Amino acid sequence: MKGGKSKTETRSSKLSVNKPAKGGKAAAAAKDPNKPKRPASAFFVFMEDFRQTYKKEHPNNKSVAAVGKAGGEKWKSLTDTEKAPYAEKAEKRKVEYEKSMKAYNKKLEEGPKEDEESGSEVNDEDDDGSDEEEDD
Repeated sequence: MKGGKSKTETRSSKLSVNKPAKGGKAAAAAKDPNKPKRPASAFFVFMEDFRQTYKKEHPNNKSVAAVGKAGGEKWKSLTDTEKAPYAEKAEKRKVEYEKSMKAYNKKLEEGPKEDEESGSEVNDEDDDGSDEEEDD
């Protein structure tokens, strides 16, 4: 086996993890903190209530996974009529989200306000400071 690769060399190259480049998808997806959050589904609306009741019944339980498993099992056992109030709440949240997204998208289309632009221009003039020094 002169000059050939050993089995360990080929295995290690196959096991290596390829990381995305800096200019890749992760860098391009900058999140806007002003963007409205997506509404919770009916299951997550149910889980908000279920967590409170579960903590009251099991005060010593600190496991998030246990709460999630118990909530999932309870949700599966509910009938459609029992799930209906949570679905209604989720639908209301969805309508509110759509309204706020329309307002958010409208703001994005309008672009930055004139007040914000003029404020930055004033700051640029103050940073220069050449006018103040000549007056003295």
